[in-house]
Amino acid sequence: MAALGILYFSGPFPMTLLFSAGRNGLLAATCVAALAFAVPASAPAFAHDGIDHSKPAEIRADSHAPIGVMGDHMHKEGEIMFSYRYKRMDMSDVRDGTDDLSNAEVLATPNRFFGNPGQPPRLRIIPTEMVMDMHMLGAMYAPNDYLTLMVMGMYMKKEMDHITFNPAGTTQIGGFTTVTEGFGDTRISGLVRILDQNNSKVHLNIGVSLPTGSIKEEDTILTPLGTTANVRLPYPMQLGSGTVDILPGVTYSDRTGDISWGAQAMATLRSGRNSEDYKLGNIAEATTWAAYQFAPWISTSVRLKAESIGKVSGQDARIMGPVQTADPSNIGGRFLEAGLGVNLVGQDGFIRGHRLAIEASMPVVQDLNGPQMKRDWTLTAGWQYAF
Repeated sequence: MAALGILYFSGPFPMTLLFSAGRNGLLAATCVAALAFAVPASAPAFAHDGIDHSKPAEIRADSHAPIGVMGDHMHKEGEIMFSYRYKRMDMSDVRDGTDDLSNAEVLATPNRFFGNPGQPPRLRIIPTEMVMDMHMLGAMYAPNDYLTLMVMGMYMKKEMDHITFNPAGTTQIGGFTTVTEGFGDTRISGLVRILDQNNSKVHLNIGVSLPTGSIKEEDTILTPLGTTANVRLPYPMQLGSGTVDILPGVTYSDRTGDISWGAQAMATLRSGRNSEDYKLGNIAEATTWAAYQFAPWISTSVRLKAESIGKVSGQDARIMGPVQTADPSNIGGRFLEAGLGVNLVGQDGFIRGHRLAIEASMPVVQDLNGPQMKRDWTLTAGWQYAF
């Protein structure tokens, strides 16, 4: 059962942002100032940027949130926007809860699948690093001033490095890398205007995620016996959820002078188990940001994001092995991340209205559900253009 929580604003900055989904609760209280970068362009002026169509006016770099925030702004009737985002996330080492684990501690962890053929009593394969690259293409269209439609497709590549130990756990016998690549799930959303008064704006985010990403990816691994086997890869290496997911949320933004700020609460609610008899955990997110515009073409931002990810329910019978990622209990946790960003927008010539942005973030707190690799950093860069 999911519950949309509370947005409470006091003064110019959001003081409390609470969002809960199922058993996951998020409480984020943050003040964020932004980085943004822009270049000139020669397209018509855009009403959603506060431009007078009769003359070339300034386009504010901070009229969009940091590039890592999705569904942050709406458009005027008839406007269309295309976007591209590239996101890279890097993870390494192993943590359980808030404690870092050595290899010896991981190898002392009980193997959930002990008792099945070939399964040792304790873990014998340790992930050491994971890199995820995502390419996201999006389009937005406003049939009227009160509704903006949005669709986003994703192509991703995941790589995870491992080391394998012998059955006794005393000797490292080798390493291997698993790779998956392909289309992820597709998101379709509607942004519904609630408030647009002076510079204060509030809208609802209502969407669904369609299961276009594969959940049956396989690759070759090195077993503790020194043999190789082609297996179905664990949950973090799959490309989709396998379920239709509901995406509710709410977004707020405001500005005064050269300072702008905003907040967003979003959730991902799984509709049921997929074809392999499991469902990923619900996700609850709360983020808030603040930006300073040095000139109309450039702004910088800071952002805080709180996130809660639930464990996997059920189990894919073909995902099994002496590795932490095969255990559906070792998924998710609670995270608090801080990010810095820059937005740029073109003011003149053929690049007028084209936006470039980048944001880098790192975890401040991560409390993980069982042994997992830690998040190290995330980088998001993108381009946007509306007409």
